[in-house]
Amino acid sequence: MNRLYIALLLCFTILSSCGTTPTRELTIRNPAVSGRFYPSDPEDLAHSIDTFLENAIEPVVDSPVAIVVPHAGYVYSGQICADGFRQAMGNDYDLIVVLGTNHTTQGFLKISVNDCDGYRTPLGVASVDTSLVKELLQHDELVEYNPAVHRSEHSVEVQIPFIQRIFPSTPILPVVVGMPEPEMCTAFGHLLAELVGERKVLIVASSDLSHYPSYEDANRVDRATLESILQMDPHQFFDATQDQLRSSIPNLSTCACGAGPIMVAMTAASALNASHPTILSYANSADIPVGSQDRAVGYGAVAFSAQVASAFPAPFPPRENANLPSPLNDSLRRSLLNHARQTITRYLATETFPLTRSLDPCLRANRGGFVTLTKHGELRGCIGHMAQDMPLCNVIGAMAFQASQNDRRFYPVTLDEMDDIEIEISLLTPYERVSGPDDIVIGRDGVLIRKNGRSAVYLPHVAPEQGWDITETLQHLCRKAGLPSNAWRDNMEFFTFQAEVFSENDYH
Repeated sequence: MNRLYIALLLCFTILSSCGTTPTRELTIRNPAVSGRFYPSDPEDLAHSIDTFLENAIEPVVDSPVAIVVPHAGYVYSGQICADGFRQAMGNDYDLIVVLGTNHTTQGFLKISVNDCDGYRTPLGVASVDTSLVKELLQHDELVEYNPAVHRSEHSVEVQIPFIQRIFPSTPILPVVVGMPEPEMCTAFGHLLAELVGERKVLIVASSDLSHYPSYEDANRVDRATLESILQMDPHQFFDATQDQLRSSIPNLSTCACGAGPIMVAMTAASALNASHPTILSYANSADIPVGSQDRAVGYGAVAFSAQVASAFPAPFPPRENANLPSPLNDSLRRSLLNHARQTITRYLATETFPLTRSLDPCLRANRGGFVTLTKHGELRGCIGHMAQDMPLCNVIGAMAFQASQNDRRFYPVTLDEMDDIEIEISLLTPYERVSGPDDIVIGRDGVLIRKNGRSAVYLPHVAPEQGWDITETLQHLCRKAGLPSNAWRDNMEFFTFQAEVFSENDYH
């Protein structure tokens, strides 16, 4: 009896389903770099993006058709990325094309559109324009769908949260450009412009710039690369990057990690009558406190529009003419103190850092410095950079972060503490070698000792505050360096320097 019942039920189910169309299951691309390149918590992610946009370059172009923005982790490149997207805010786009570059699939040479229904991030799902995907796939001599290319590709993914935050209902077209070959990129740029038709489109070319030269070399290489984009000629842009790669710049492995997307974007923008490019902003990874001066990655933002920009930002602050006054005036002192505080509080609130571009250009002169934190009069952290090899504004930001988070004598500063933290800055003169203790003046001189690969330093005010004479100062320095307290008496190198000291307490 049970078997008969089951058979009848099965028959009824089959008959009742006749004439209905099965519903296709949606295919959603899940995030691959959430929690690494950008925050995985939705509130933290939204707050980070909003903070970047609040600090972004004010719009100077009208209704950009294309932008070039970086795709590194937000802590490094998020602010430059926001500079590009800020130009597009307030516009109603029908479609946003995201052009990524291939980092994951060796040997992929063509162009792949992602044939999925949406991209998921912590902010939700961004819908893909599937009808345009199908149109593009009809041009199979140029375009294909290669799932492996999209599965873990971050250059497209990191742009999606910005799009979701600014244009939450606008569909996207995710594309990965394989070989950065001018002919292929030009052909695809023209095809894209043709298929877009009359729709109002924003094309996002996802590209970092130089990889792994020194800080100074990155500035020079990236400036040349960005300026070559202004010619709106893919072949000329490609040749310019290749010339730089052949110029024997140490550790330079690429000039544009996204050269293909850039060439597609400039071609499509030109075909859509947006032939006026504007360089908006520039920074590299060494411009933030956790970046390395020896191994930098560059980031730039460019916008393409139909009209000439209303203003032209200064993305490359002058270094060669930086003339630091001594002593600093009150305005410059306040700027550095404010930058130190913003660096700490912004990191604690968003795990990102402010750039130094709003500071006076003279603060880009190379100088050493210390940042000291106190809480209710007690030391809470102090770290400095002695060498004169970094812009002063970068030094102060980096040392503020290090003093708050990485002084091993203390637990890291928390956001709740910041109202009780007092910040003091010590600007250092270049240190000079002296013959011995007789050349050191307690109260005037800071002291650096060096022996057998070990070193230690005290700022000028340390010895007077402790009541030490020269012998006691040197004994304490030796112990700080991990040496016997009397090691200063034999084969020790001595250096002195002076410091200009000021604190937030001076301006309360």
